[in-house]
Amino acid sequence: MTQFFTTPDGTRIAYRDQGAGLPLLCLPGLTRTMGDFDYMLPHLPPCRVIRMDYRGRGESQWTGAATYTVPVEAKDALDLLDHLGVDRAAVIGTSRGGLIAMVLAAMAKDRLLGICFNDIGPEIHKPGLTRIMEYVGRNPRAQTHDALAQALPGNMPGFENVPQSRWLAEVLLHYTAGPDGLCITYDPALRDSFLAAFQGPEVDLWPLFAACEGLPLALIRGGNSDLLTQSCADKMRALRPDMLFTNVPDRAHIPFLDEAEAVALLNTWINSLKTPTTNPA
Repeated sequence: MTQFFTTPDGTRIAYRDQGAGLPLLCLPGLTRTMGDFDYMLPHLPPCRVIRMDYRGRGESQWTGAATYTVPVEAKDALDLLDHLGVDRAAVIGTSRGGLIAMVLAAMAKDRLLGICFNDIGPEIHKPGLTRIMEYVGRNPRAQTHDALAQALPGNMPGFENVPQSRWLAEVLLHYTAGPDGLCITYDPALRDSFLAAFQGPEVDLWPLFAACEGLPLALIRGGNSDLLTQSCADKMRALRPDMLFTNVPDRAHIPFLDEAEAVALLNTWINSLKTPTTNPA
């Protein structure tokens, strides 16, 4: 069931908190919601799964382009843990969520038990960013969920052997039906924030990855990803030989996290983490 809390700056944030055991904070992609992790949930070992919609996405409050930044969203994630009385949590970061996880490692490593990156690293491949730029903040041309589900296989190069039922599940999660067709489930102003970052000076993210030193890491890569190159993944592994790693075949950006390879890695990583003592919510 979706719940809400209010951040110190007055923003209403949607979240879900279910299960018991090791706290697992799940951070979704740029334009996505906590529904990103629906496919993964049935395959996890027992743990406490905490999910959130970033501000401006899903059921959370819209607060404007200037606030849709990784540092602000990282602070919101910490505020959520504080609200729930969770001292330390493991983090699964999908795309944008992985960048937030690295920022959390730099600013509050003592709050983290480990990080699993889903198709993201310290080098973001430009072709993937360009592809995202083409659609972020825009409603799809398709007028119905069924029509968009039929179009997605052709619009998502690098994905193979995906049943049509999964494409339909995706569009039902991430688009709502309106009087003029389908609508995105986030503030269109996110496009302005994305373009400002995309067109701004390039930032070296490797120091943020270095900040993860000492944390148990795992990396899931879509075998056909246009955002996380194999060479970047190889460099990450060279710097952290202990990091668990898998390439998910027939997937681009991003794996759904219920593929056999992703499930095996997630279970190995979660089971390796020590369950912390938490304060009551």
